[in-house]
Amino acid sequence: MDSQKIDMFIIANQKMFPADKIAYVKEKLQSLPEDKFLLATSVDLKDPTTMLLISIFLGSFGVDRFMLGETGMGVLKLLTGGLCGILTIIDWFTIQKKAKETNFNNFMLHL
Repeated sequence: MDSQKIDMFIIANQKMFPADKIAYVKEKLQSLPEDKFLLATSVDLKDPTTMLLISIFLGSFGVDRFMLGETGMGVLKLLTGGLCGILTIIDWFTIQKKAKETNFNNFMLHL
């Protein structure tokens, strides 16, 4: 696999993955054939900053959790108003990490 393509992908998407797992992503990409590389780089990644904004403005409705694929927590937040705002506030501080972990897990599923 072309090292320059991998470096460009890592530079463009480093904020989408946890910092401690970027080296693992790079290692996995280097071992992929060209056709799998194109498939892996086309995975839909959620921007952690966008997820934070969605959590701030629509978090009490569970939209942030629905977008991350956590349907059960999304329904809970929707029906309880974010557990009276407590879970909504907690998510303001944790949603970026959750988005990065979800991106990493989705990326690994497509390899």
